[in-house]
Amino acid sequence: MLFDLPNDDILYDALLARSCDYEGQAFACVKSTGIFCRLSCPARKPKRENTLFFDSIAACVNSGFRPCERCRPLEQAAGKEPLVEQLLKLLDRHPDRRWTEDDLVRRGLDPSTVRRAFKRSFGVTFLDLARQRRMGEAARQLSAGASVIAAQVDAGYESPSGFRAAFARLIGEAPAKAQGRALLFADWIDTPLGPMVAVADQTHLHLLEFHDRKALPAEMERLKRTARSAVVPGRTPPIERIETELKAYFAGLSGEFLTPLALDGSAFERQVWARLMQIPIGETRSYSDIAREVGTIEAVRAVARANGANRIAIVVPCHRCIGADGSLTGYGGGLERKQWLLRHEGKMRPVGLFTEEMR
Repeated sequence: MLFDLPNDDILYDALLARSCDYEGQAFACVKSTGIFCRLSCPARKPKRENTLFFDSIAACVNSGFRPCERCRPLEQAAGKEPLVEQLLKLLDRHPDRRWTEDDLVRRGLDPSTVRRAFKRSFGVTFLDLARQRRMGEAARQLSAGASVIAAQVDAGYESPSGFRAAFARLIGEAPAKAQGRALLFADWIDTPLGPMVAVADQTHLHLLEFHDRKALPAEMERLKRTARSAVVPGRTPPIERIETELKAYFAGLSGEFLTPLALDGSAFERQVWARLMQIPIGETRSYSDIAREVGTIEAVRAVARANGANRIAIVVPCHRCIGADGSLTGYGGGLERKQWLLRHEGKMRPVGLFTEEMR
């Protein structure tokens, strides 16, 4: 996704200049409209804070964005595939239709051939492309308070049960549960240690993780189940605030985080996380230290599990937990990042573990 692209500022400048330099390599997604465009799109340019960049059409579609009708990024990607161009025109004429392989067969097309052609052009199949467009719009309608039956009809489903099943597979919950419910919004935050993913509602931060954490997909699924909500691209005040605080942190100016947190976990996990946040910057504790502080010295493994269950990195500083022998034990973001964070905080407050030889 974002990780092999040039700096977002460079891409935004290219978007403003309607540059063709990144044609087919980068796409601009506009959070305020829900569409994605080529960087050379002649349409009015979005504000910087409303713009995301992805390196594939599949990433744009899977994130819930629909193609711009002015610059038509799908047509550009289709290249010289007449079959793809033909089906895109059909999709544009009937965007709400529930397409099936039988529809393709009735048009004399081989579903396997269609599947391969769309995967080559966009990274997603024709049926997936049609389904994502329908369901992404349905999620937005339901969040805005539309009735389930209205969203079902607009999505092209005659059967309520079929709509519920398809919506649940794609969004992660039944449509009735999404009706009128506040969505969770996700965006990228650049840091010296690589991009981080931030997820928040309008008032609280729910997740902050490094983009390549192996457990991130599972954490996102648990978050959607716990919050009983869908996650869509966008920014909210907590994401803006945590980005500002992270910039100050990585610049060595402040270790204070005041962004409101949604600490969803068991009573024991929240107790452990509270202890972690009490560790002063520049200091560390062992798992047994934390276990002793929460009154369960025999439950060092439980403390380690609670540490691993933390999904708000840096702010809930699980990186400050080390082995009893002073070793840098496992860290979801990677041991190299853990060591960097500890050294960075050592420079901000050079005491304890942070001796000269560690620098």
